[in-house]
Amino acid sequence: MKKKVVLAFSGGLDTSFCCIYLAQDRGLEVHSVIVNTGGFSDEELEEIEKRAYALGVVSHAVVDETTNYYDSCIKYLVFGNVLKNATYPLSVSAERVSQATAIANYVKKIGADYVAHGSTGAGNDQVRFDMIFNIIIPNVEIITPIRDLKLSREAEIEYLSNHGVHYSAEKARYSINKGLWGTSVGGKETLTSNETLPEEAWPTQVSVTEPRKLTLTFAKGELVGIDGETFESVRAIQKLQAIAQPYGIGRDIHVGDTIIGIKGRVGFEAAAPMVIIKAHHTLEKHTLTKWQLSWKEQLSSFYGNWLHEGQFHDPIMRNIEAFLADTQKTVSGDVFVELLPYRFNIIGIESEHDLMSNKFGSYGEMNNAWSGEDVKGFSKIFGNQVMIWHKVNNHED
Repeated sequence: MKKKVVLAFSGGLDTSFCCIYLAQDRGLEVHSVIVNTGGFSDEELEEIEKRAYALGVVSHAVVDETTNYYDSCIKYLVFGNVLKNATYPLSVSAERVSQATAIANYVKKIGADYVAHGSTGAGNDQVRFDMIFNIIIPNVEIITPIRDLKLSREAEIEYLSNHGVHYSAEKARYSINKGLWGTSVGGKETLTSNETLPEEAWPTQVSVTEPRKLTLTFAKGELVGIDGETFESVRAIQKLQAIAQPYGIGRDIHVGDTIIGIKGRVGFEAAAPMVIIKAHHTLEKHTLTKWQLSWKEQLSSFYGNWLHEGQFHDPIMRNIEAFLADTQKTVSGDVFVELLPYRFNIIGIESEHDLMSNKFGSYGEMNNAWSGEDVKGFSKIFGNQVMIWHKVNNHED
């Protein structure tokens, strides 16, 4: 009786190779599973299922993690205004953690002997998948054909052709990964330090140029409305993405440090994540105190980096999430945004929690809650210890 292997399947070149290799070269019973984190339509999922069976899998399953992905991860990236290296909204990093966890649980569900993924030996995904599998299913052996065989994309295409499966070299030029929190794009240009992706490489072409103003409504840090229409948060992200993506907003190339210690570049388009994070951060700057903002910034940076490196299951992440969630109690209100080709502007906010309330004063103009004499005394006391330090150490300046 053949042993079972669960293959994390996307329908792309690498996992197509894995299907045939695991079944024919390794003699295993292949059970493919795709984890949908908001990046696939029903039609796309049907096509991927057909492809899996055509490649010889015994069974194929779709695990829809979209809502759980938002609830367990994305909302905390919003609460923390997380942008890796002040650029990247962790579109793939966060998604891989959710996918790896769901795949590990599926392995347990069907009682598989092995788990396989199509990661190469050069990127972050190999570490994220391996580590999470080792945490959740430590007794299940991991198989990684692309990494272990050190295969090039050209070699994979030739192998598939030799087994009667045609895979277009043109189609393989760009590796595209789409999810709820953005789409990544990799190609020959991202393997260099001096090139950018051509227009045709971006999955969404620019088709809207007329400026548009939006009102985004947040409730306790979560986007729940657009132009007065209320949505649950996953749908709100999808709606905003549909509106903003055709402007070419949220395109960039992220340059970062991989978990294995090398530099890497990846293109991404993430209109909704970029608009949401900037709008949310603006609302926070009006509704939180300076020390809330300061500690949030520090903890959010750690949270984003640790998530990026696949350490989602470290209990410190639950501790930080509890802090981030607690800070969102007053982060409610409307944020006004203007969309334009390739960019957007945050115009302003309205919130009953706005700490710029003119009941207490107007910055640079007048105040209602203190006098000039109060400020004189405060200024003397506030600098008192530094004044003493200068005097003790004979600093007359």
